[in-house]
Order: sequence, then C-alpha cells, then structure tokens
Amino acid sequence: MSRILRRHWFLAALLILIPAGLVLGLEFGQQVTRFGKLANPRWITAAALFLMSFTLDSSQLRRSLVSPGPVVLATAVNFGLIPLLALLIAPLQLTRDFQYGLLIAASAPCTMAAASVWTRQAGGNDAVSLLVTLITNSVCVVVTPFWIRMGTGTDVELGFDQMSSRLLMAVLVPGLIGQLLRLSKPMREFAVAHKLRISVVAMACILVLVLASASECGLQLGTGGAVPDLQAIAVVWISCIALHLIAMRVALLIAKAIGISDFDRPAVAFASSQKTLPIGVMLSRELALAASVPFAVFPMLMFHASQLIIDTAIASRMGRKAESRESCQQPANHAR
Repeated sequence: MSRILRRHWFLAALLILIPAGLVLGLEFGQQVTRFGKLANPRWITAAALFLMSFTLDSSQLRRSLVSPGPVVLATAVNFGLIPLLALLIAPLQLTRDFQYGLLIAASAPCTMAAASVWTRQAGGNDAVSLLVTLITNSVCVVVTPFWIRMGTGTDVELGFDQMSSRLLMAVLVPGLIGQLLRLSKPMREFAVAHKLRISVVAMACILVLVLASASECGLQLGTGGAVPDLQAIAVVWISCIALHLIAMRVALLIAKAIGISDFDRPAVAFASSQKTLPIGVMLSRELALAASVPFAVFPMLMFHASQLIIDTAIASRMGRKAESRESCQQPANHAR
C-alpha cells in the first residue's frame, strides 16, 4: 500500500484537495478570499517554472529549437484542434454559462508548469513542453480572443501590455533565472543531484493552485445564485475530458506517423492537450461580467482538474515504460 501511495501520491492529493477546496469555499468564504490573495497564481506558477528550468539541461532546449517538429505539432493541436472541436460541441451544452466557459477553456494557452512537470515524470523531453508553453502564452493575446469571438460573438480584450508583463514575470524571467543559475558549476551539480526532490516541490506548487481554484469554485457555488443542474454539469465535464483526450490521442498518432522520437512524445502528448488555469480563470471572470455568465469559470476548473487527474495516471504509465526501455538498453549497451 505504501509503495502505491509513493508512486501515486500526487493523484491521491488531487482527490483530497479538490473536494476539500470546494467545502472550504462553501463554508469559509471570507477566509478563502484571503487565501486566494496569498496563493497568487502568477507567483506560484513562476516558482514552479523556475524549479523546472533550474533542473532542465539547456542542451535539450537547443536540440528542441534545432528540430522544432514536436513543438510545432503540440502548438497546432493545442491552439487549433481543441478550440475547433469546442466550437462544434458548444451547442450541446445545456446552459449559456457552460457554452461560454467551454470555449474559454478550449482557447486558453498551454499550462505554464504542469505540462513540463508531467513530461518529466513520464521520462520525456520537458524542453519541448517548456517551449510550447512560451509560444502559446506569447501569442494568446491574439489567438485566444479570436476563438472566443468566433464562438460567442463577444470581444474579450486581454490587453497586450498587461499580458506581456504577466508572461515576462511568470514564465520568461523564472525560466531565464533558472538557466542562468546552471552556469555555475556548483549550482548545476546541485540541480542534477536533487532533480527528483526539486521536481516534487514544483508539483507541490501545482497542488497549491488546485486548492485555491477549488476553493474559489466552492465560493462561487455559495454566492452565485441558481446552480446549474447535475445534467448540465455532467455534459460539460464529459466535454472537457473528451477535448483533452482527443487532442492527446491525435497528437500522439501524428507524432508516431511522422517519426517523432519516444523521448519527445510525452511532451507532445501533454503540451498539446493541457490548458493553463490562471489565464482561463481570468478570462472567465471578464466574460462573466461582460455577458452575465457567472458560472463560465466552472468548465475551466473542470478541464484543469480532469487533466491533472488523468495525466497523472498517464504520466506514471509512460514513466514505467521509459524505465523499462532504459533497463533493456543498458544491458545491450554493456554487452557492446
């Protein structure tokens, strides 16, 4: 039992923190507001990305730039296929709030930290997922409003200056600092020696974001008026899961067909199908005010929670396969 918990501790934590956050939001609204201010998504995301960058071999970044196929594929699926599929299934939603919310979730950029965390857990090239994060978050000021406008007819202005500042502080600066620290030999050796522990701390940062988001969701349930019925919730949640899994499957099939390596495929899988929570929540709040859809944030939270739970299991399975491949290759290399 302890071995299973050690391997799947993150999944167990998610299953505890998500309902716990909902209860906290319902019962302790004022305290949740204070916690939300302390658990600033930008700073927590920046901390997670700094830790990932600090333990990332810069040679992987160079190789990913020289051979950009995996990055291009993941970006195209994340910002092209998912929003297009969402446009097709949005009319199936039973409430206007969920129609808008599903489109927001689908058109948000790639998650800022989780894709790299899961890629590393799966034994893949987290440099690819980091580059996809940088690209999608850079161009989301143009692409995301386009898809939302296509689906809802509502203009949502992200604000280029505000978004550029957010990107700079939450993604580019922490990544750059992490790589600059690796120029020091003692720091680089420290990062290599403690890579697993540092990755665990990065995953803990994701858990803090999940708890804060679930608490906010519970707060909205307590103050948002008429709650959508269970049928509407079930339809939109199934839609979120379907978008995520279809994107991942399509990306993996294309990756295999065009000869992308086993090392790059986990990054393609996660970076093509995951969506970032902070920007999605921000857009949901703005659209809730502009179009009177107070529950538009729910699909984003559903998408994020589902991808974390599903991808934890997928990353664990991929990681076991990667370990198996390495163990098979080592005796062969030794024999030669």
